[in-house]
Amino acid sequence: MRLGINLGYWGAGMDADNLAVAQEADRLGYAVCWAAEAYGSDAATVLAWVAAQTENIDVGSAIFQIPARAPAMTAMTAATLDTLSGGRFRLGIGVSGPQVSEGWYGVTFDKPLARTREYVEIVRRAMSRERLSFEGEHWTLPLPGGPGKPLKLTVHPVRERIPLYIAAIGPKNLEQTGEIADGALLIFFSPEHAEQTTLGALRAGRARAGAQPGRELEGFDVVPTVPLAVGEDVPALADHFRPYTALYVGGMGSRKQNFYNRLARRMGYERAAAEIQDKYLAGDKSGAAAAVPHELIDSTTLIGPVERIADRMQAYAEAGVTTLNLAPAGFTREERIASLRAAVAATERAGLA
Repeated sequence: MRLGINLGYWGAGMDADNLAVAQEADRLGYAVCWAAEAYGSDAATVLAWVAAQTENIDVGSAIFQIPARAPAMTAMTAATLDTLSGGRFRLGIGVSGPQVSEGWYGVTFDKPLARTREYVEIVRRAMSRERLSFEGEHWTLPLPGGPGKPLKLTVHPVRERIPLYIAAIGPKNLEQTGEIADGALLIFFSPEHAEQTTLGALRAGRARAGAQPGRELEGFDVVPTVPLAVGEDVPALADHFRPYTALYVGGMGSRKQNFYNRLARRMGYERAAAEIQDKYLAGDKSGAAAAVPHELIDSTTLIGPVERIADRMQAYAEAGVTTLNLAPAGFTREERIASLRAAVAATERAGLA
């Protein structure tokens, strides 16, 4: 099991610290550094900046938002970043959510599975440098009846196939991700609930793509982002992540369309998920945070001393995680770097290094 680092969103006042964290992860031998985007900083610019100031670590988009870019533009960006980084780019994409898609980009959030499938096919065709033509429900290239003609990407990526990941939460999205992608970007992943919430659907998709029975996930990268906080006081560390969990379970989406709330319900927290959402949407954010069960936080984060984190890392590896993507807590560069080093020590203690 490899280690990754998730820098999250840029522009929160810690940009210099984020670069130092990425450089330390590079020095420590982390496999990949991811950057995110929503409606603030874009991930492509951040990744180019990080890639230019690191040597070995891969850089990945977690995620490029599908409503933000035409698929051909995503292929261009991926090819450019792969070339600039010397073959270190990983392409992560996702549909985002209805509030961002429609409120920020003005793109209707409809048929996300079909839209993602077409998007991936176009991106792959473009990156393979074949002349690009496509006829689908959501995209037609070239547009009929006009001056457009099939064009071919002029940039030569370093690799013939840039790894493509999809951010997936729901069962149908997970199954399709297993079928058409090289890896899955996951959130709120619990080893104890992995099979019923995540891996079973991924396996079904891989089987549909032709994987052999019992070997469905071979060669497929299972990449959950897991918050990390090192220390002795486990309850206090868990409390640090209460607002984060409440934000996603309670407020990331509408009452009818909150993928994270549905995930918490599938994990067995139906009553708590409903209470968190009710309080969050009513404006009671502190009450929503207080309603988050300790067990939900503990099962989806890495918290505690190095020995405890090592045991939990072993559980993630046994559950099928291939790249454990860490989001270290802390308000200073030193705290986050110390967490990165502690995670390396934990992998060595667990025999995963």
